[in-house]
Amino acid sequence: MGFFITFEGIEGCGKSTQLNLLKGYLEKKGKEVVAVREPGGTLLGEKVRAILLESAEESVDPWAELFLYEACRAQLVTRVVKPALAAGKVVISDRFYDSTLAYQGFGRGLERASIRKLNSIATGGLVPDITILIDCEVEDGLKRAFSRIASARGAREDRFEKEEIDFHRRVRDGFLKAAKREARIKVVEGSAEISTVHRQICDIIDRVWIKG
Repeated sequence: MGFFITFEGIEGCGKSTQLNLLKGYLEKKGKEVVAVREPGGTLLGEKVRAILLESAEESVDPWAELFLYEACRAQLVTRVVKPALAAGKVVISDRFYDSTLAYQGFGRGLERASIRKLNSIATGGLVPDITILIDCEVEDGLKRAFSRIASARGAREDRFEKEEIDFHRRVRDGFLKAAKREARIKVVEGSAEISTVHRQICDIIDRVWIKG
């Protein structure tokens, strides 16, 4: 079997940057790495991504939002993640089901027990080997997120960034509570220099791999 790593965190925490750096680090060590993102990673997922992340005139019902995420996840797990793991590859995902509990459970206020059940169904019980939670202050993360969006080409994926500040605080709280509950979730301070955060993540991955 392969090794499954997920990255989590609030908007603008730097997880996508760190995912790419870790991918390069592992590839230099001779690992075959498959990088995916949620929502996305499949043809279905990328199409639904636009609905979920881009601003639109029609609001999305929170439960409809949840079901769309779970549909994308089921497709990604069955079509990409599980086959790659079965082939002995390392899979790194930019978000996974911890985001759903944080955003839809804590952020939107949906029933968390139902979310956990849907997460389990969508993944077929798949659990990451390790989850890197990059934590930062909400205000700092949003500042970086909006800066990134402003400089990006194409459609603006800013629907969540536009939520009120208390929404993002609830999401962060959800992530941190998950980290206290789940030993696989390792919290990394995201306010440090990119290179410093990268070294910390590499150290964590190396320790877990040796222990495993």
